[in-house]
Amino acid sequence: MAALLTATVVAGLGPILIYVWAPPPKGQRKSGLKVSLQGDLTSIPPKSVVQFNAPANSAFLMATGGGQNSPGDATFGGFLVNPGEGQQLEVFATRCPHLGCSVGFSPPDGIFKCPCHGSQFNIKGDVIHGPATAGLATLAWRRGSQPNEIVVDGLILGQGQ
Repeated sequence: MAALLTATVVAGLGPILIYVWAPPPKGQRKSGLKVSLQGDLTSIPPKSVVQFNAPANSAFLMATGGGQNSPGDATFGGFLVNPGEGQQLEVFATRCPHLGCSVGFSPPDGIFKCPCHGSQFNIKGDVIHGPATAGLATLAWRRGSQPNEIVVDGLILGQGQ
């Protein structure tokens, strides 16, 4: 009986321990990822959002977290937001902090909506309707060398990159 119980515990814990303590796959490295947007950063109207995706074979790294999102977690998309009222541009991850679904922006309502469980966030990324209890995670970014370019902290994936 003891052998059977031990084998069951080892079979269950083995994959979990490998997942938690495994080193990152070879070939991954942190980098600033250049993203070209359709328009000049200065031409983004107040209270509007520009969605973008990570370049091929890369992911963005979340700078902040909350809920199921933690700083350093990967996401494959982002939103550049001009909240208006003379505020700074912000960049949010597309991942919902509730269970990780991809949120979308609804221009008529001016809010982010999660299609999976109905969480909603205002244009500043704050929760306005649950079940999410934390706001949208932010991405660390800076202006790029071109007027329509931003550079977002990220991770280049895969071998030989």
